[in-house]
Amino acid sequence: MEKEEKKDIFVELAKVKSQPMPLKVTEKNLSEDNSADEGEGTLTVDVYQDGDYVVVESTVAGVDDDDLEVNITTESVTIKGTRERKKEIEDKDYFYQELFWGTFSRSIILPHEVDPEESVATLKNGVLTIKMPRLNRQKMKKLKVKTAD
Repeated sequence: MEKEEKKDIFVELAKVKSQPMPLKVTEKNLSEDNSADEGEGTLTVDVYQDGDYVVVESTVAGVDDDDLEVNITTESVTIKGTRERKKEIEDKDYFYQELFWGTFSRSIILPHEVDPEESVATLKNGVLTIKMPRLNRQKMKKLKVKTAD
């Protein structure tokens, strides 16, 4: 029975690693009376390979590049940011209110190890693109042996 439970855990971990997951986003409550409900939103991502690169793309329309933070390790990427409304609109004036405003973050476990030092993040037309070169641990480097003095 214990072996069966371990197997199920590994199957579930594999599913989590291979499937995109929506992000639970919380909105900072800026009102003084704290009566507003906590907001929830999603930061969706595409993760794919392009030659020797792993690429992560996410739509972050309305977010200034100064309000985005991207942290990369060899195994994961974390995107954090804030989308701020520039204008106050009273609740009674809304017909629809579907956009998310506030802070968000999303961590992605990468399918391959990457080189954080050579990675590049760009923001164009509201799409954040993070391009990370894959690490090739099997690549050999030939060293020339020098005589020590």
